[in-house]
Amino acid sequence: MSEMSVTKVRSGHAGAGAVPLRTSLVGLGAGVVWSFGATLARMADGADAWQYLIWRSVGIIVVLEAVNVVRRRRSPLVRAFREGWLMFAGCCSLFVASIGFVYAVKNTSAANAAFLSSMSPLIAAVFGRVFLGERMSRVTLAAIALSVVGLAIMVVADRGGGNVRGNIAAVCASFGFALYTLCLRRDRVRNWDPIMPGYAFMMIVVCSTITVSTGNSLVPSASDIALALLHGGVLITIGTTMFNAASRKVPAVAMAVFAQTETVFVPLWVFLKFSEQPTWQTLLGGALILVAVVGKAVLDNREARMAVGLSG
Repeated sequence: MSEMSVTKVRSGHAGAGAVPLRTSLVGLGAGVVWSFGATLARMADGADAWQYLIWRSVGIIVVLEAVNVVRRRRSPLVRAFREGWLMFAGCCSLFVASIGFVYAVKNTSAANAAFLSSMSPLIAAVFGRVFLGERMSRVTLAAIALSVVGLAIMVVADRGGGNVRGNIAAVCASFGFALYTLCLRRDRVRNWDPIMPGYAFMMIVVCSTITVSTGNSLVPSASDIALALLHGGVLITIGTTMFNAASRKVPAVAMAVFAQTETVFVPLWVFLKFSEQPTWQTLLGGALILVAVVGKAVLDNREARMAVGLSG
């Protein structure tokens, strides 16, 4: 899952009326656009995860700052570090999520990276219970149990395949996404737009420090830099714009489902480009995780509608 797909928590308050087909396609398309990012990260095989993240973050900041200059708005990067501890916590959460996902893409199968990182809505439900006192329904508990089974199948099958660190990174990405979701729940009315350049700046500082300390160059090949800039400056920004535009009219439950198109297409593009075929254990475990995430969204929405009907 892209780090931006969790923005549905903030923006998914659209009503439950009829949604135009074009708007739904825009929501679905956002996940498809994000999904190309994993393939670009794989194609940049001369850059390690740290180098790639530096230049991907440069792409994000340059594009977002340019957009705000054109619109004559104050720099979102400056605002990111002037809005208190919660904004800083959100930046740190996306920082962890992004490092985890890109490291996973480069160190385990694309399918594992996509499926394991898609568990964030379920982990967020646990965090909501622990930190915010939110109730966990039987649907949520069943979804968590099902996803844990899927996780176990994938990890156990890969334990001897040299992908352990990548799998752990993908799970860490889920935790980072979930923590970001928790920050959004703490303040639903805040403008969270500065979060993107804020975490990207942190990424540049930390990844540059790690790169220099390990004796590597901050400047990989021109082709790797171009791929990273394309990922950050084009795919992430365009995908996010599409997702946010759709979320103004599409109900939150539908957007939660639409976001999973990224999870489905990531392994597809990598298979088509690199002929990387997921194992049957990965497909089975990933299917269980997807059923848990999508099923929870759909059933939660059904329970909410029934509650409204009874109260009416």
